[in-house]
Amino acid sequence: MPINSAGSLAAFLKDRRTRLDPASFGFSGRRRTPGLRREEVAQRANISPTWYTWLEQGRGGAPSADVLNRIAKGLMLTEPEREHLFMLGLGRPPEVRYKGVEGVNPRLQRLLDTLDASPALIKTATWDVVAWNRAAQIVLTDYSALPAGQRNILRFMFRSPVIRAKQHDWESLARFVVGAFRADAARAGAVSEVAQLVDELCSVSPEFAALWQENDVLSHGDGTKRLKHPQLGDIELEYSAFSVDGRPDLSMIVYNPIDSTVADRIRALARRPSGQGLDQG
Repeated sequence: MPINSAGSLAAFLKDRRTRLDPASFGFSGRRRTPGLRREEVAQRANISPTWYTWLEQGRGGAPSADVLNRIAKGLMLTEPEREHLFMLGLGRPPEVRYKGVEGVNPRLQRLLDTLDASPALIKTATWDVVAWNRAAQIVLTDYSALPAGQRNILRFMFRSPVIRAKQHDWESLARFVVGAFRADAARAGAVSEVAQLVDELCSVSPEFAALWQENDVLSHGDGTKRLKHPQLGDIELEYSAFSVDGRPDLSMIVYNPIDSTVADRIRALARRPSGQGLDQG
């Protein structure tokens, strides 16, 4: 076993097995100890009962990733528990399995909404915007006015003349966006999921096609963004990107106005009824 001892893996497997209710899985019969029997876990994981017994006894060598995934499914492990299982068994986390996202939980949305003068959004690894606050509607784009499938930052950048006209240095920004997008998709295991979007943009934008061929990989991190806003004028924002704990497929970007006067004007626009005074680009 790498890094962690076989005994640590054995103890973790036994602990999780004894927490499961046999009746909920259709197993019956009198039991001397709580939880599933070893052979029942092996049955659910579709592996040899002898092999599973050896793992719980700290014998048999390192299991394969396939075996660990089967055991994780058989034991109904959560994603953090599955990752811990891999660290114990193989000394590394499992390969990332990308899952599409349609929205965020209310807690994250409330966090965005507390930022009354700072545009903030949450995007997926494929750069679809799935949550935003009122300030983001005012300064960036009114995402609520768009169909869910069209709230993609890459599409804004390369298919919207309005968005392009708002950028002070579109060429540099486009290069940065493509490089950071490539890194995010690969990190989250979403390379196949972005293939259709990449093909679409390559077919309609020679500029995107050229940048994609360059294979640059960049980190989002933090920096400054300058915009030509129809109501706020030329504005400059500092931005920072944050990962969402436990969700490698999501990141939050917060833009802070450098000028406090601009912040006050964003707040004033935010107090207007929804849909009034917003840039629909």
